[in-house]
Amino acid sequence: MKTLKNFPYQHVLVLGLAKSGEAAATLLHDSGIPVRVNDQKPYEENPQARALTQKGIEVVTGGHPLSVLDGIDYLVKNPGIPYTNPIVKEAELRGLPIVTEVELAYRLSEGPIIGITGSNGKTTTTTLTYEMLQESQRPVKLAGNIGKVSCEVAQSTTDEDTLVIELSSFQLIGTETFKPHIAVFLNLYEAHLDYHKTMEHYGYSKAQVFMNQDEDDYVIYNADHEDVTNYVKQAKSQRIPFSTTSFQPEGVWKDDEWLYLKQEKIVRLEDIMLVGAHNMENIMASVAAAKLSGATNDGITSVLKTFTGVKHRMQFVKELQGRTFYNDSKATNLLATSKALSAFDKPTILLAGGLDRGNEFDDLAPYLKNVRAMILFGETAPKLNELAQNNGIEQSIIVDNVKQAAEEAYRISNKGDVILLSPACASWDQYRTFEERGDMFMEAVHTLE
Repeated sequence: MKTLKNFPYQHVLVLGLAKSGEAAATLLHDSGIPVRVNDQKPYEENPQARALTQKGIEVVTGGHPLSVLDGIDYLVKNPGIPYTNPIVKEAELRGLPIVTEVELAYRLSEGPIIGITGSNGKTTTTTLTYEMLQESQRPVKLAGNIGKVSCEVAQSTTDEDTLVIELSSFQLIGTETFKPHIAVFLNLYEAHLDYHKTMEHYGYSKAQVFMNQDEDDYVIYNADHEDVTNYVKQAKSQRIPFSTTSFQPEGVWKDDEWLYLKQEKIVRLEDIMLVGAHNMENIMASVAAAKLSGATNDGITSVLKTFTGVKHRMQFVKELQGRTFYNDSKATNLLATSKALSAFDKPTILLAGGLDRGNEFDDLAPYLKNVRAMILFGETAPKLNELAQNNGIEQSIIVDNVKQAAEEAYRISNKGDVILLSPACASWDQYRTFEERGDMFMEAVHTLE
C-alpha cells in the first residue's frame, strides 16, 4: 500500500471518525505522520476509536475540547461536521488548513482523477463512467461519496489507474490542492442549506471541483443549467458542455436517433436501457468523461444496453404480467420524485410516503398527469391522500408499509402500468434507511405472482 510522501505538515488532527475519519487517520499513521483523532462518541461505544488506539494512535473521545488543537498544524475533518463546530471555528481562527480526506486522496494518487459532483445524479454518473471504462478494458477504480473512501482506494492505485470519485459539496469545500484531470458538474439545485446557509456558498463549494484545473484539464458541465454555466465560466480548463435540448458542437448532444460527442455518433438512443430525461443528462456526462479517458464506443454501448440504474435510484426491479416495477427509494424529496414521475409516459401507480418534515406536496401536482393511482404509507400518507383527491386521482389507498404497498399496487394494476416506489419523503418514520425501505419493496415484488 502506498503512503503519503513529502507531506508538508507535521502534526495532524482528524476530527470525526466514521469510515472517512478512520481511513484518514490510518493513512496518516502508516505514513509516519503524527496524528491525533477526536470523536464525539464515547470510547466504550466507539469500536473505531478502540481499533485506532490499538495501532498506537492518540484518540480523544466523548467531546470536542479545544485542547485537541494544541500542537496541530493541519485539520482533516469528517465531511458531515459543519463549520460551526467549535473545533473547526477555532482552527479557522488559528489559520489552520481545514480539509477532508479527498485532499489526502489527491496527494496520494498517481494516475488521472475524474471528479463528479452535482445536486442530483452523482452516483448514477459515477457508476456509469466507471463501468464504461471497465467494459473498455481500461484500468479504473471507484471511490468517494458512493461508499468507498477515496484515500483508502487511492492507496492501491498506480499511475495507470483512472480514479473515478463521486464528490459531495461537503467534501469539496474541504479541498486545498485537489485537481482532477476531468471534472464533471451535473446540476445545481437548492439543497443542504442547513449546512451551507446560502446558495452562493453551496454553488461555490461545488465549483471547487474545477477551481484548481489548468488548460490541460477538462470540465464537463450541464449547458442547460444557467447557474452551472455561470460557475464554469471561471474555469481555466477546457470546457465540454452537454445538453439534452440543444446542439453542442464542442460537447455532447442528441438528435432523434443518436447521441453524439461533437460530430461523432456514440450510441443509438434506442439502445439505452436507462429511462428518464434526468438520466439522459447523467448518460451524456458519463459518455464525455469516459471517452476523454479512453473508453471505446463499443464499451459505452455495451454498458448502456444493460444498465438499468443504481440500486434504489430509478432501479428497474422486474416485469410481471406486463407491469414494470421501479425502485426509487432514494427519492427522499419532492424534486427527486418529480424527476422520477417525468421519466414515464405510461399509466403509473405511485407508491409514496414517509417521514413528515412539515412540508406540503402541492409541488408534485404538475407531475401527476400519468398517475392513475397512489398507494400511500407512513406519516405523510394523509397529506398525500389529500393531494391525490385534489388532483382527480380516484384510487388513493393508505396501507401500513411498502410491502403492503407493492401487493396492493399489483392487485389494482393493469397490463402496461408502471408501478413506481418514489416516496418523496425520508424513511426514518418506519425504516432505518432508504436502502432498507427499497429492499423491502424489492423483496415484496419478487414474491408476487
